[in-house]
Amino acid sequence: MMTFFKKFFGLTAGLLCMGLAKADEGMWLPQLLESLNEKRMQQLGMKISAKDIYDINKGSLKDAIVSFGGFCTGEVVSEKGLVLTNHHCGFESVQKHSTLDKNYIRDGFWARNGAEELPNAGLYVTFIVRIDDVSDQVLKGVSRQMKEPERQSIVDRNISALKKATKLGNSENVLISPFFEGNKYYLFVTETYTDVRLVGAPPSSIGNFGQDSDNWMWPRHTGDFSVFRIYAGKNNQPAEYSPDNVPYVPKKALTISLKGMQQDDFTMVFGFPGRTTEYLPSEAVRQIMEVNDPAKILVRDRTLSVMNRYMRANEELKIKYASKYAGIANAWKKWQGEILGLKRTDGLQKKLQYEAAFQKRLDASDLLKARYGLTLRDLNNAYKAIEPYALTRDYYLEITSKIELFSIIKKLRTLKAATGKPGYEKELAKQLESLTELYKNLSIDVDKDIFSALLPLYMEQQASYIAPVSRQQFEQYGNDYQRWAGALYAGNFFLDASKVLKGATSDPSEIFRYFETDPAAKLIIGMTDLYDMEIAPRLNELQARINGLQRDYMKAQTEVFTDRSFYPDANSTLRVGFGKVDDYKPADGIAYNYYTYLDGVMEKYKPGDYEFDVPEKLRQLYQKKEYGRYGVKNPAGGYRMPVCFIASNHTTGGNSGSPVLDANGQLVGINFDRVWEGTMSDISYDASICRNIMVDIRYVLFLIEKYAGAGHLIREMKLAHAIPGSRK
Repeated sequence: MMTFFKKFFGLTAGLLCMGLAKADEGMWLPQLLESLNEKRMQQLGMKISAKDIYDINKGSLKDAIVSFGGFCTGEVVSEKGLVLTNHHCGFESVQKHSTLDKNYIRDGFWARNGAEELPNAGLYVTFIVRIDDVSDQVLKGVSRQMKEPERQSIVDRNISALKKATKLGNSENVLISPFFEGNKYYLFVTETYTDVRLVGAPPSSIGNFGQDSDNWMWPRHTGDFSVFRIYAGKNNQPAEYSPDNVPYVPKKALTISLKGMQQDDFTMVFGFPGRTTEYLPSEAVRQIMEVNDPAKILVRDRTLSVMNRYMRANEELKIKYASKYAGIANAWKKWQGEILGLKRTDGLQKKLQYEAAFQKRLDASDLLKARYGLTLRDLNNAYKAIEPYALTRDYYLEITSKIELFSIIKKLRTLKAATGKPGYEKELAKQLESLTELYKNLSIDVDKDIFSALLPLYMEQQASYIAPVSRQQFEQYGNDYQRWAGALYAGNFFLDASKVLKGATSDPSEIFRYFETDPAAKLIIGMTDLYDMEIAPRLNELQARINGLQRDYMKAQTEVFTDRSFYPDANSTLRVGFGKVDDYKPADGIAYNYYTYLDGVMEKYKPGDYEFDVPEKLRQLYQKKEYGRYGVKNPAGGYRMPVCFIASNHTTGGNSGSPVLDANGQLVGINFDRVWEGTMSDISYDASICRNIMVDIRYVLFLIEKYAGAGHLIREMKLAHAIPGSRK
C-alpha cells in the first residue's frame, strides 16, 4: 500500500497542477527539494544540488536567507552580516531616521563606516535553523468526524506540548505551522537577531522610481534595494542593541554574480512568501472575480477619486495624502490585475475542468468515493452560502476603514473597552500614538467628501445588512448624502484633535459620553454592532465549515491525483520557487523584452515630477557611461547599464527582498514585484502571463559604488567574475 507521504506529494518530479501541464510553478519547502524537485530543477539548468540549498549539518543557501521584520525577505551578502532587501522593505527605517535637516527619503543615506550605521528599534531578522515534519504529533487524536472547535482544541494542545518538548539552543525559538489546509504540520527552529542597523538606501527617486504609475507594471526601472547589517554579541549570538555589539558572522553569505541573465536561464527565488490560495474551488474563484474584488475595487475607486481631486488642487493635501493614496491604490490596482489575469487565462474555466477530472477519477474508486464523494459539491455550496455575508464584510470593512472620522471613533471605542482592565496604559499609549498620526494627516473636507461618496454603497445593500440608525439618519437628512455628511461633520467633537487627545489623557470618560449623543458616533457604532452581532457570527460559522471541507478537498486531491506533485500554499514560511528568465506577451500584439536598462530611466525622466525625477548625479553617470565593471556592451555601440529583468518564478507578497539566484546558486537580482496581469498567480498560476520583477544586482552594485561612493561595502562582498564584454 502506498504510504501517505508518497500519496501526498505524488510520484513524479514534474508539476501538474490545476488540471493542466504548466511551467514550474510552486512555492516549495526547501527540505523536500531533494525528493520532489531536484531532478526537475537540474533539467532546467540548475548546477548545484538540493543539499547546497538546504542542509542542517553544514552551511547552505538557507543560512543566508532571513525573514526581514516578518514582512519581507533579506539575504546576507558578506562575512560581516551585510543584508540586502528592497527599498520599500527598509523604507520605514529610512523614514524614522529622516528629518528636515537630514532628509534620507529624498537624498538617500549611506554610512561611511560602522559608527554611522543607524539602529532600528523593533526591527529584526530571523534565520531558519531546521524544519521538521511533526504532522503525526500535532494530529494525534484528531478525526475527520470532529467539529472544527474540538479539532482545533486538540491541535492547539498538541502543538503546545510539542513546543515544550522541543530541545532548543540558547537563542533558538520554535514555530509550528499548518500546511495543505491543516493536513500537514511542520516545525521550524528559528534564530532571531534584533540589532539590525541601516547601512544605506538610495533616494526614493531611485529606490521608488515610477511609484504609483509603474506599480505592478512592466517594463520597470526601479532601483528597489536597501542595505542593512546584522549585529550580534561578542559570542556571535543574538543580543539586544548595544554599542559594544559586533557585526554578525554568518554560516553562509551569498556569492554575487556579475554575469547577467539570458533568455531561458534558470532562476530561483528563496524567501518567505506571505499568502496564496491556489486550491480554492471554482465557486470561490468565481466570487473573487465577480463579487469580492469588484466590490473592493469600487469602494477604492471612489475613495481615490476624491483624494485625487483634492491632491491635484492643493499641494499641502498632496503631501498629507500621498502615503494613504499609495497604500489604497496598491491593492486596488492589484485586484484589477487579478481579475484581468483570471479572465485572460480562463482561470475559472480551468478550475471547472480540473474539478470535472477530479470528480471523474474520484467516482471511479469506491473507496475514495465513499470518503470524499460529496466533498467538492459541499464545498462549492458552502461558498455560495457565504457569498452575501462575505460581500457585506468587504463593504463594511472597506468603507469604515476609508472614512477617518469612523476610524477615530472606533479607536476611542477600543480604548473604552480596555478601561479598567490589565494593560490599559499600554492600550492608551497605542491609541494616542495612532490618533496623533491620523490627525496629523487628516483633512475634514476630504474625509467628508469620502463619506458622501461611500455611504451610497453601504445603503444600497440588502436591507437586513444595513444598520437601522443609518436608514433613520439618511431619511432625517432628506435622503441627501451631501446634506447628511455636512450635518455629521459640522463642529464634530471627534474632529477636534486637541480636545480628543487631551481628553483621552486626562478624563476619557468625558469623551466616551459623546458616543451617546454624537450622530457620527451613533452611526458607526450602529453599523459596527450590526456587523459584529448579525454578520460576523454567520460568517464565522460558514467559514468554519469551509475550513473543514477545504481540508478534506485538499487531502482528496492528493489521493485522487497520485501522479502529480502538490506544493503548499504560502504562509510566510521559507520557500523556494524556480523558473526561467522569460519575455512577456500580456496581450495580442504586445510583447516585452525581459530586460530594462538605464536608458529607459532617462526616457521616463520628468524634471521635478515626484514619480519620475532622476537625481543629477545619476544623470551625469549616465551621460558619461561611467558604469565601471557593471555595464555591458550595447549592440548599438558603447555600453549600457542593466536595471531590471523578469522571470517566471512563482512569487507573492513577502517575497519582496528575496534573493534571485542563478544556476550556480549565486545572487543575480533582488525580487520586488510582479506584472499586473500576473497578480492572479496567488489564485491560479499561469506561466504564459505570470512574471516576477527583479532589480539586477549589477544595478544595485553600480549605485552603491558609483552613485553613493560606498565602495567599502562592495569590498565586503564576494563577486564572481563578469563575462567577457562587460566594462572593467
